[in-house]
Amino acid sequence: MSPSAGVTRSTLRQQIADALRDEVLAGRLPPGREFTVKQIAEQYGVSATPVREALFDLSAQGLLASDQHRGFQVREFTVADYRAMAEARALVVEGLFRDPAERVAVRPEGLASIRRRAAEAVRAAKGGDLDVLIGYDLRFWRELGQFVLNPYIADFLTRLRVQAWVFAVHRLRRDGMDENVLWFGHEKLVEAIARGDREQVHAEMRSYYGHALAWADRLEAREAREAREAKGSGEGHEVEGGVEGDTCGPPGTGSAMAPEPSESPGGTGSPGHCA
Repeated sequence: MSPSAGVTRSTLRQQIADALRDEVLAGRLPPGREFTVKQIAEQYGVSATPVREALFDLSAQGLLASDQHRGFQVREFTVADYRAMAEARALVVEGLFRDPAERVAVRPEGLASIRRRAAEAVRAAKGGDLDVLIGYDLRFWRELGQFVLNPYIADFLTRLRVQAWVFAVHRLRRDGMDENVLWFGHEKLVEAIARGDREQVHAEMRSYYGHALAWADRLEAREAREAREAKGSGEGHEVEGGVEGDTCGPPGTGSAMAPEPSESPGGTGSPGHCA
């Protein structure tokens, strides 16, 4: 293989991975959606090799689940997963700021771009533009992550952020966005970092993660309520069916069959920057 061929394949692999990640984040590839290497290769008009590599990259990032016989599936994150993401990120960030001089290097020349990302993210959130919000929010945190001296920690935090949005996006599209589920502290956080105000940075990050965990609490309560309602609905149908059977004669002589209870829609609320 010539060097240029290797670069082309590597570039194509990254382009396909980026395109599929965007599809997942936009909700066009919803959680649970299954597909094969062949289907994606045909969709993009490319060979199977870079597609397979791209899909394995996304699997390694936790966005896809792979099965030897069924192909790939967009991962379905639970509320428990989301809570664990928020807690993990909070623990790592707290650790970074215990001794920031050794772990974080703020570059003043990088703050101008981050300020723009922050302003655009807040504007998109208030305007209800989810696609724009996700893009600027991810860029905001990715650029902040460049101040982290350990690249493995920066990469870990970015991956968790992407996974949190995968969990969040279809819930936001279904339930809408409002201040109860969106965090608007981007600009305050940037200014605290610019001032070197360690205590205020801590306060803003605690607000951020507290917002996320409070949303997780509401989601769990909603799911528990819907589960109880579904169970109650099922028991009610069973009783009704039994009564109808008794009034129609002996068993097997025309007893009416009670209808099966319909499934309760999957419960969740809406997140946003708390993702």
